Amino acid sequence: MYPSDYRYTKEHEWVKVSGDTGTIGITDYAQHELGDVVFVEMPAVGAKIAAGRVFGTVESVKAVSEIYAPVSGEVTEANALLSATPETLNTDPHGAAWLVKIKLSNPSEASALMDAAAYQAFISEKEASA
Repeated sequence: MYPSDYRYTKEHEWVKVSGDTGTIGITDYAQHELGDVVFVEMPAVGAKIAAGRVFGTVESVKAVSEIYAPVSGEVTEANALLSATPETLNTDPHGAAWLVKIKLSNPSEASALMDAAAYQAFISEKEASA
């Protein structure tokens, strides 16, 4: 269910690292908790984002949720698809609905994040205590 080549945060974001590029999105668990997504706010190309800091928001019919950067870098691309069809986050959160691509300023930050197995264990624990 969760791609094994991604790294995950406890705030339910993911990053896929490829060389010095990081592609960032929210997890299937996050989109499920949000409900129907109606708007996505992302930073502009050229913006600097820092690991652990808010860099955008996702608005659903339930609430507005902040998106935290899993890693640091400079935004090189924002997913234009989400401006026109934000609901793509509900149907393909680990694929077409990526949020931003960044030039990583510290690629080793990703190694501190959870792998897919650890993230699934984290979610299972969270659901068991709910």
